Amino acid sequence: QVQLVESGGGLVQAGGSLRLSCAASGRIFSIDVMGWYRQAPGNQRELVADITSGGTTYYVDSVKGRFTISRDNAKNTTYLQMNSLKPEKTAVYYCNALTTWGQSSWGQGTQVTVSS
Repeated sequence: QVQLVESGGGLVQAGGSLRLSCAASGRIFSIDVMGWYRQAPGNQRELVADITSGGTTYYVDSVKGRFTISRDNAKNTTYLQMNSLKPEKTAVYYCNALTTWGQSSWGQGTQVTVSS
């Protein structure tokens, strides 16, 4: 079992920046992929970015060049640096961990509100 705790959300003006953190505990040795998802009101949860244990990253097209995902294995923490935030991207951001045997764990979510 993997436990995840997100932090770093808040209120930011359009064009501003935030850095989200996701601290993992439990069976962290089993984690393969760490991902950040977001869910806006009335919308489905969508993948924003993920990073494998080997450091390979993926970004959804809408955030390429503005968001950066990184992973500090020594601290068991994954980060999402978000720059040039847009108001339409106000959402709850969730951290996800996928183990090598396919088990998925979610954090409780952190609210990101972008004001125009």
